[in-house]
Amino acid sequence: MIDKTLKFPTDNLISNRDGLGEALVDAGKINPNIVVVCADLAESVKVHTFAQTFPQRFIEVGVAEQNAVTIASGMAAVGKIPFVASYAVFSPGRNWEQIRTTICYNDQPVKIIGSHAGLASGPDGATHQALEDIALMRVLPNMTVISPCDYFEAKKATIASINQSSPVYIRLCREKTPVITTPDTPFEISRASIFRTGSDVTICATGPIIYEALLASETLALEEISVEIINVSTIKPIDEETILNSVRKTGRVITLEDHQIIGGLGSAVTELVSGSFPVPVMRLGVNDQFGQSGKYRKLLREYEMDAQAIIDAVKIIINKS
Repeated sequence: MIDKTLKFPTDNLISNRDGLGEALVDAGKINPNIVVVCADLAESVKVHTFAQTFPQRFIEVGVAEQNAVTIASGMAAVGKIPFVASYAVFSPGRNWEQIRTTICYNDQPVKIIGSHAGLASGPDGATHQALEDIALMRVLPNMTVISPCDYFEAKKATIASINQSSPVYIRLCREKTPVITTPDTPFEISRASIFRTGSDVTICATGPIIYEALLASETLALEEISVEIINVSTIKPIDEETILNSVRKTGRVITLEDHQIIGGLGSAVTELVSGSFPVPVMRLGVNDQFGQSGKYRKLLREYEMDAQAIIDAVKIIINKS
């Protein structure tokens, strides 16, 4: 059974980065301590409306991502709530050491926005498709890592991150993706949500690609294969209880992410179950490769991350275990 608060299937497509932009303006009207630092990409990462609404609280540093996060760390140290927005390949890709030393080491509550992540950057190609950012950020002490599944969840994650007293990384994408949650769908940092209940296989997915898992589950249900789909929107700290309770029921788990399978959600889930309740695990994602330019749907098929690939993986893991 699919969560009744979801809209599935849906043809409503909005980029989850739009959720960030709208949430920042709404929050900025309430909290005067919210500031935004950007590295020459305000419109692309949807913080331009904040800049227009609160010009005195918007800092444009130009193409200087290292400078952006160090400025933000200093502002956080004096009581501001800074959001640093750029493409994920540049932040955290280019400024990881500054994030590590000036933000995480000092445990400053800076909110880092990595937009245009994953193959969802499509035509931008390998140089702009961040497929390593989850791995980079989840390894850092004090860092919370969030990957919203859609527009509404990105809005909720942005608002919720304001009250976090430690650093937060929010991963967003360029592509317009299905809006499957609603204002009524629960969201809480560090909590996973069960989007569909099932008994044969657990699928842990993160980000907009979870829609592919929902599509796959409908086809599998026609063949009397029952999958449980967990939306792991917070990758760190991961919701151990929800995942382990599901895995104890199904005895198998597949992970799905628009990211390298090394170091991302797949690694996090594997680390969890191997130490607590060892079961067969299959990881779906980019397998130690770079991306390439192309339409998002075609790239998902090319890298075996679409609904059909999930259906195939479910049947393989059932037959093997």
